[in-house]
Amino acid sequence: MSGFVYGPVPSRRLGLSLGLSVVPPGACTLDCVYCQCGRTTCKTLTRRSFYPVEEILGQVRQTLKNTTAEFITFSGEGEPTLNLDIGRMVRRLKREFRIPVAAITNSTLLTDPQVRRDLYAADLVVPSLDAADQRNFARVNRGHRSLKVAEIIEGLVKFRRYYRGRMWLEIMLIKGRNDSVEHLMELRKATHRIRPDRVHLNTVVRPPAEKSARPLSEDELGQVQLLFGPGSEIASSSLHRTRRRFKGDPARAVTEMVRRRPSTEKDIEVSLGISRERLSAVLRSLVRSGAIKRVEFWGKVFFERA
Repeated sequence: MSGFVYGPVPSRRLGLSLGLSVVPPGACTLDCVYCQCGRTTCKTLTRRSFYPVEEILGQVRQTLKNTTAEFITFSGEGEPTLNLDIGRMVRRLKREFRIPVAAITNSTLLTDPQVRRDLYAADLVVPSLDAADQRNFARVNRGHRSLKVAEIIEGLVKFRRYYRGRMWLEIMLIKGRNDSVEHLMELRKATHRIRPDRVHLNTVVRPPAEKSARPLSEDELGQVQLLFGPGSEIASSSLHRTRRRFKGDPARAVTEMVRRRPSTEKDIEVSLGISRERLSAVLRSLVRSGAIKRVEFWGKVFFERA
């Protein structure tokens, strides 16, 4: 299959977002301990034209025939800027569909001037930065051996200098790994240099690649927010609560959603608009067939790709 277009999923931050996966699953520059997609199977810095641009655009056209979206978002199961054609796709999507385009990136390739230029056309860029020094970068992100976090921060600073869209910086905090006061102070300094429009503070709320990746408590996140000050907010794990009336094949829709990220039954119900009774039957059938699996994480039951 050439890429993958996820049906619109409600998001607290982006409204109804149509997700695009433009790299093969598991292709990434990092192997983060908290990744909800599991371990990285192809750690690389090499950019490639993975899929024909016209086929990706065709999938978007087909999906938007039957639904609407407030954003088209590059995300998926790997690092989207590894796709050499992402800049061309951003421009084509904006020109053809007149829908704002967002890119979620781990920031590592923003050291490359061409990648920075590719993302200048996006309406919103959501980069991440989980570490301010090489030691914490290794503990949390386990990056490609050539990556240096100091260079990544410089890439973010340069990108912000010329980028005219909105920029929301995401920081994922892992208990006992990158949450020391000393490191948080260094992260805050880096954030002040980057000057994003917002800082989203997050922690582990879905089953991670490594079971040892533990979340911060709400009180601990609140203390971190006080440290970062105005412009920072705690990213909520709850979905946008607008109900949708479901259309289409529920089994396929559920499978596509949990392929994108592990989700609770409530997440799926609210996101897709499938009635609770119907959804329970669909989930039982998909688990029995091996299409998806049921996992527990910190007292919650999630469904994820098998």
